[in-house]
Amino acid sequence: MTGASGPARPVARVLLDSPLPQLDRLFDYAIPPEFDEDAVPGVRVRVPLRSAGRVVDGFLVERGEETDHERPLSELDSVVSPMPVLPSSLYSLARRVADRAAGSASDVLRLAVPKRMVRAEKAWLHSPEPVAEVPHADAVRTAEEVLAAFPHLAEGIRAGERLAVDATPRVVELAEGVTVGSWAVLIAAAATITLAAGRSVVIVVPDHRDQDQVMTALAGRVPRDALVQSDARQSGPSRYGAYLRTLADAPCIVVGNRSAVYAPTSSTGLVVIWDDGDPLLAEPLSPGAHARDVALLRQESEQSALLVLGHTRTTDVERLVQIGWLRHIPAARRVTPRVVLTATSDAVAQARIPSSAFQAVRDALTEGPVLVQVARPGYAPVVVCSSCRAPARCLHCSGPLRVRRQGRPPECAWCGRGIAGWQCAVCEGQHLRLASSGSERTADELGRAFPGTRVIVADGDHPVARVEHRPALVIATRGAEPIADGGYRAVLLLDGDRMLLAEDLRIGEACLRWWSNAAALTAPGAPVLLTGVAGPLARALATWTQAAHARAELADRAVLHLPPAVRVAVVEGEPRTVHDALAQLRAEVPALDVDAILGPSEILGEDPPRSRALVRFDYGHGKAVTGSLRAAVIADAVRARRTRGRTPARSRNTLRVRVDVPDPEL
Repeated sequence: MTGASGPARPVARVLLDSPLPQLDRLFDYAIPPEFDEDAVPGVRVRVPLRSAGRVVDGFLVERGEETDHERPLSELDSVVSPMPVLPSSLYSLARRVADRAAGSASDVLRLAVPKRMVRAEKAWLHSPEPVAEVPHADAVRTAEEVLAAFPHLAEGIRAGERLAVDATPRVVELAEGVTVGSWAVLIAAAATITLAAGRSVVIVVPDHRDQDQVMTALAGRVPRDALVQSDARQSGPSRYGAYLRTLADAPCIVVGNRSAVYAPTSSTGLVVIWDDGDPLLAEPLSPGAHARDVALLRQESEQSALLVLGHTRTTDVERLVQIGWLRHIPAARRVTPRVVLTATSDAVAQARIPSSAFQAVRDALTEGPVLVQVARPGYAPVVVCSSCRAPARCLHCSGPLRVRRQGRPPECAWCGRGIAGWQCAVCEGQHLRLASSGSERTADELGRAFPGTRVIVADGDHPVARVEHRPALVIATRGAEPIADGGYRAVLLLDGDRMLLAEDLRIGEACLRWWSNAAALTAPGAPVLLTGVAGPLARALATWTQAAHARAELADRAVLHLPPAVRVAVVEGEPRTVHDALAQLRAEVPALDVDAILGPSEILGEDPPRSRALVRFDYGHGKAVTGSLRAAVIADAVRARRTRGRTPARSRNTLRVRVDVPDPEL
């Protein structure tokens, strides 16, 4: 095409890899003739940034033609690699995630696209193109039989529906003799029939324990070359190589942690989210989008099936089921563990473990391993004054005291200093008392109570993946429970009352999830003993009606306008900046309720002063609210740049916005 000033030049529209919010848009750069062949959409490029006087990295998102001949364009500095690593579908998803969370697309892509590894990329470019393979007919037939336990589940997956399933709480022994959770077999079956239809699958699980179970359930049932593992345990080259495999046209099954939800697979037919209540699926980095929310956005754009399942149901999923966005698929036959509620303690001995539970553990140890779940790791995580029971604090930094090992003196959990000459700040007492029992102290106590029994500690410092099918006491912290071959012969849930004391909006559903996941590890008919807890949570576990508890919890939060009945954004920064952002929000979104904004209030201990406000808004106002808050962040960033050199560095660009925080400080 020829214009008045000459032929139109090709233009690259580039997204800069920059944390600055004002640069969160596409910039036009002229494509020099020497880069015309390699400068295709999706490649990494380097471009000059005039305002900074330097060269920055970016992604070439799309190509076009120059329209304004009067405005000179800077040229691409270089094409880093001819490998297109950013397909248009991934950029579109990143843009939608960023807009929903009032963040930047470059921050999302930093999580989604691994760093470039030159050797891995060269090896991939010189390797043969992956060939599409489908599972064997026997594997597909077996998968259909597994899915038949949930009527219409297979049809819903093939039709691309959004589905919610309550997983069966039991363990399954595979033909190879390995025990995995029933949920992993169900996910493997759903992935098998999807791959057999020539579609890709993305499976997102919280941690490596869950990932190993899914990989074990898939091994031997789908072609090995179609399995792609993506997690933080991999080396940089391995993770980048796995990402390049997802870009190929051949369908595959991706199994990974929260960042795997962005995997740009070809012809995606199914996205699976397991145990969405696990905090590991909540991204801590900006913009902080939960893997469940990303999967919902992805399903909407790709029209793939979405399967959300767990042993419990979060209030977030329950809200989606109630509005009809997710369809609940119940099991054809209800299978539940045998849960026994025991008293808090014996009246006389005030024992931590009631006598009935103690006897049940003794009987179960004659048949196999017994799981004991405790609240915290270590020996004695909490130390108090023996006179007034006030929590003991460090004399240097006021941190909490703890005892790491039996026989060792207390030390500070913050600064690590040993404590000598301690004196209580409340009653001036000088003697300490161990007020809690961690995993190691519990192991010592139960080891003495059951002499001759093997004791295994499983926590963050002592990771254990599996235990054999022989008598043993397995003391595990919540979430670190290993799989037992054939299942545990009993599960003892301790410290439930202490867990519920946490100041957390979601502590009730979190405890129910911890207990339910542990109960699902039992052998058929084995007892699950919950000590020291009564009320609705205990009844929900005993009757295995977690979905009903989620409905009741959601109804209570709706009355109080708490998430997930509403969305919540946290706005933090200099008092004047926060005030201006909230005033702008009021003007741009007049439909907000009168009590939608809580605050702003001063954050104590901050110098210079800072304020924080909470904004509660309905889902229908999400786009308008996040757009207004994002505009305020950009305006603050521009102001900070203009005042550079005239204000202290720590006061620049202070406005921060976080949307859908898991537990806002309400």
